[in-house]
Amino acid sequence: MKLRILTHAEAPGARGRIDLWPEFMHHDAIVSTFWPRLYEIYPDFQLWVLDGNRLIGYACSLPVVWDGAPKERGIDWAMSNGVAGTPSTLSAIVAGLVPDYRGKRISAVLIDRMTKLAAAHGLDCLIAPVRPTWKERYPLTPIDSYVRWRREDGFLFDPWLRTHERLGAELLEPAPRSMTVTGTRDEWEAWTEMQFPEDGDYVVPAALAPVRFSDGHGTYVEPNVWMRHSVED
Repeated sequence: MKLRILTHAEAPGARGRIDLWPEFMHHDAIVSTFWPRLYEIYPDFQLWVLDGNRLIGYACSLPVVWDGAPKERGIDWAMSNGVAGTPSTLSAIVAGLVPDYRGKRISAVLIDRMTKLAAAHGLDCLIAPVRPTWKERYPLTPIDSYVRWRREDGFLFDPWLRTHERLGAELLEPAPRSMTVTGTRDEWEAWTEMQFPEDGDYVVPAALAPVRFSDGHGTYVEPNVWMRHSVED
């Protein structure tokens, strides 16, 4: 494996060549509107991971104005209110790898690289509204309960949260409304290849919480978990 991590400024042609997320995740209105600006305005904070010439993953972040208090809206906050003013902090947005490269500690290298980016740009820390990997297995469990689960060795139960923890991150608190996706019944059926015959709550594959349907429209509110990495570490 010949691992390289390049910024978007160094490898602008890499964008959009892999897709790691379920279709419904692409329909948060704030994220969809702001996403292109990540690459246009903040190219030095977007990372591409390559094995030789093969694109195997990426990580996105952006500088935000953070007062030290975890925000309920998570990613939606970072891409709206968070960019208003002189930045103080680097917020991770997403990090992902193609399946056959997971479990090889590359994600830890990505987190470390983002922390170093924060330090290099004079920002006080790296914060991350982390999407818990295994929460989709427990969509009915409240995020406030899930985030407290720990293994017998004392580390956090969730693998992605645990990766952050092992790298020295401080667990802050959940971002219960990190992303919000709304759509008509027809749109949700196209996104998920499921049917939603009547109003109510539905468990959808890859969703961290149920999708609620009312009057023919479905709403998904995704919970994430805020974690903080010190740049001094």
